[in-house]
Amino acid sequence: METGSFFTEVFFLKFIKFCLVGFSGVMVDFGFTFLGKEILKIQKYISNALGFSIAASTNYMLNRIWTFNSHNPNITLEFTRFFIIALIGLGINLLIVWSMSGKLKVNFYLSKLVATIIVTAWNFLINAYYTFV
Repeated sequence: METGSFFTEVFFLKFIKFCLVGFSGVMVDFGFTFLGKEILKIQKYISNALGFSIAASTNYMLNRIWTFNSHNPNITLEFTRFFIIALIGLGINLLIVWSMSGKLKVNFYLSKLVATIIVTAWNFLINAYYTFV
């Protein structure tokens, strides 16, 4: 096997793991948002922020351990980088959805799908080359 091919396969495997972790994060986000809003009767935007924060935290730990196998002793810096990248990704997502569905009148869910694909690539690449180096 060629070296370039090996690295491509490893990179692709990490991307698949990253996507699986992200999917689990969606479940955590929605679960805690629902718990906060519907069960605990916390204001919906606070519940949403709570769900996002808990999901970002669990995604960080799963990506640290499983996806990127990080042994960086500076967990605080690594987590901070991961969380800031997630917040930037959220901003990119909102901008794309707003631009496509609000300004260009593209279907909302198609806009959200495009935003999700772009932000997933953004989050993975930046985390692979900045957070978990």
